[in-house]
Amino acid sequence: MANKEKNKYSVSELVEFEKLILGKMENAQKELDFIKESLLRSNLSGTDSTQGALKTLEDGADTMEKESLSQLAGRQQKFISNLEKALIRIKNGTYGICKDSGKLIDKKRLRAVPHATQSIEAKLKRG
Repeated sequence: MANKEKNKYSVSELVEFEKLILGKMENAQKELDFIKESLLRSNLSGTDSTQGALKTLEDGADTMEKESLSQLAGRQQKFISNLEKALIRIKNGTYGICKDSGKLIDKKRLRAVPHATQSIEAKLKRG
């Protein structure tokens, strides 16, 4: 049976996607924990021994690094949230169905972006 004829993925296919998502969630959580640790370390480390212009430069670099880490942490949290929502869609039977067209999202796309809610065609149309 071709993908276009099916209106939802089988239980075994959903189990496969669930395993993929759980693995990605575990890795994403580890990365988020590492980012949080890095932020904590950068907050605890000071540049007390430096003076004058050099201290100002270091403070600016520290601030940029903290902002960058904070943005990275925010993106990682959003990614984890999207993966959690994908697990909910698996449980309620709507996983892998394009929210715009109602057709199945291609397996290749779901393997690459397991939290996708649109087929690539629908996403490109939206812009």
